[in-house]
Amino acid sequence: MLSLEERIEQLERDLTADPIKISAYHDLPFAILRYHPEEEFQVRKQIALFVTRLENAGKRVHVISLARLMWRAVKETEGIEDLVAVEKSMGFQRAQETLSVILSDDAFMPLSTMLEEELKGLDPKVDVVFLVRVGALAPATYRSAKLLDEMYGRTMVPMILFYPGTLEGDRGLRFMDLPGRGDTGAYNYRVRIY
Repeated sequence: MLSLEERIEQLERDLTADPIKISAYHDLPFAILRYHPEEEFQVRKQIALFVTRLENAGKRVHVISLARLMWRAVKETEGIEDLVAVEKSMGFQRAQETLSVILSDDAFMPLSTMLEEELKGLDPKVDVVFLVRVGALAPATYRSAKLLDEMYGRTMVPMILFYPGTLEGDRGLRFMDLPGRGDTGAYNYRVRIY
């Protein structure tokens, strides 16, 4: 199995190739860079270096925090105080379900819609998006596989999801390495996992 650094090097080569090689399909410019959850702070340092190298190669990198988008959705809909009140009165599971609805239902602020807004005006030929802080969606608030599926057809900007989890077999991922959080088969079979 390749180390984190080797997988980042491979991803870098594929992102700087002309045309980019992160996907075998021209209409699905997404990929996943998987790392062990305990490597979070190491990955953040690697991302900063990775951004610099890509920018030196002529790319414009946009680092988008899914945690930031999640908290924005909470603040602009139900509010943090109301979400805390739900957790206090009905428990963590109910609060997590409420948050899931906020991030999924068109009546609130779907994560995919917020991300699509963030991508407006970006040029797929030079811009690259790094989706980070995915761990904020743990333990079961929102499946990142769902986000990539929902972004299909909404953007051609290359997007890399930095996924904290472990690999299970060829296509399976376990989010945050949590028991019962296997995403086996959940990812579009065409999305490459580095």
